[in-house]
Parts: sequence; structure tokens; C-alpha cells
Amino acid sequence: MTSGLDASYRLCEAIARREAKNFYYGFLLLPPGRRRAMCALYAFLRGSDDIADEPAEGVDAAARLAHWQRRLACLESTPPDEPSIWPALADTVRRFAIPRSYLHAALDGVAMDLRPQVYATFEDLRGYCYRVASAVGLSCLHIWGYDSDGGRAEAMAEACGIALQLTNIVRDVREDAARGRVYIPAEDLARFGVAPEELGSGRLDDRLRALLEHQAERAREFYRQGLPLAKLVAPVGRPVFRTIVGIYRSLLDEIERRGYDVWTGRVSLPSWKKAAIMLGSLIGGVR
Repeated sequence: MTSGLDASYRLCEAIARREAKNFYYGFLLLPPGRRRAMCALYAFLRGSDDIADEPAEGVDAAARLAHWQRRLACLESTPPDEPSIWPALADTVRRFAIPRSYLHAALDGVAMDLRPQVYATFEDLRGYCYRVASAVGLSCLHIWGYDSDGGRAEAMAEACGIALQLTNIVRDVREDAARGRVYIPAEDLARFGVAPEELGSGRLDDRLRALLEHQAERAREFYRQGLPLAKLVAPVGRPVFRTIVGIYRSLLDEIERRGYDVWTGRVSLPSWKKAAIMLGSLIGGVR
């Protein structure tokens, strides 16, 4: 590995260690080459999300995204004196044959976050979930290795991505509302008699609890659809898949245990719990 490429991978690994709180536990279960690739993919996605979530003062977010999209289109590298994620990402995409369409789909999801969206139905929201989560899972399959089995693996990866994103939506409903983002379908808000502005109020009542419980049950159904994917993922990638899904399912369990109160504090899992899930995933992978 050339020094410039090595420096790029080291930068991506530093970003993943610092930012990928739930995902990094799974990355640790991969052999070095695949772990570095996951870090490169994550660094790209983290930088993409930051365009919408961490806007730079005085910089137009849409212009930043357009620049990011152009760089992805050619996966251009940068001079050795300018550390960048791009050489590592380009190497990862080439080495593991990741279709660029998945990465462009993820950027399409970022574009959707730059302006307020109204998701009238769950099918509308599903398209967003595919872009920001399922396309990521499909990229990961190429790094982990998998047997398509006539497209079944890809379909289950899509389901898992939707499940993970719905879990995020339930957990982050207050923070998203503060940013003017509502990811709960309008049809569900109407069904449970909840106005969009109430999502940021912090006043939990039976209507809000029932609304979030409905979203959680939908997530659980997608988890059920996606879990058989473990059998189609290559043994080397199986533990990381089980770890990521296990952590997010446990996060959903914790939200339920708290009575869907996501307003009085951000729901997270302690490090020991994540480590236990990682160990269990590794043992299960060996078996």
C-alpha cells in the first residue's frame, strides 16, 4: 500500500473510531483489509451526513453536496500533502466492486435532508430509508462477501436497512423535529391524532406513545424479514452483520423498556452491552 493510500486509510479509521459509535464495534470483528474498507465507507457516509447535519457557517449546503457528488463521480484523489478520505474510498470501491449507484443513492438521501420533506405515506418514507440506509447495507455486503441466492440477499439487506433507519427515526424524533424534519408518515400522525409540532414538545402522552410503538412494530417486522441474511453473508462478515443488527435491535428494546420516552434523554446502550453483543455475534458466527 502506497504511503498516500495508507495515510488515507488511517484518516478513515480515525474518523470511524471517533464517530461510528454503534457501528465500530462490528468493524473490529473483520480482518484488517475489510475493516479498513468499512472505515473508508463509513468516513464517506459520515462526511455526507455532515453536509446536512453540520452545516458550515457561511457555506451553502447544496453547493457542498454538489462538490461532494462531483468528487464521488470521479473518485478523485488529492495531493499527498492534503490528507483525504477519497483515495481509500476509491481503493475500497475498486477492490470490493461496490456499485457506485449505491453511494450516489446515499447522497440523494442527503439531498432530501437539505429541505423539509413531507412523507405522506410509509411507501414515501421507504424510498428515503432505502437511500440513507439500505444502499449502505448493500454496499457493506460487497465488503463482507455474500451469496446473492437469486437476489434474496439484496432484498434482505434492503429490509435490514429500513429496520435500522426506522429505529433511528424513533430514537431521534425529538432532535429531528428541532431541525424541522419529520420522518413519521403523515398518515400515521393523522391516525394517532398527533400534530407534527408535537414531536418536539417533549410532552409524552398516550397518543405519542402509541405512535412510536407503531413505528417500532414496523421496524421489528423489517428486522424479521432481514435476519435470515446472516446465512447468506460470508462467514468472515457474518459477525459484523450480527453485531450491527443486534445493537440496533437492543436499542429498540431499550426504547420500548422506557415506554417510548425519547424526549427526556437520548436513548443509548452502555459499552458493556455493546461488547456483549459483539462477543455473542462472534461466537454465533463461529458456530
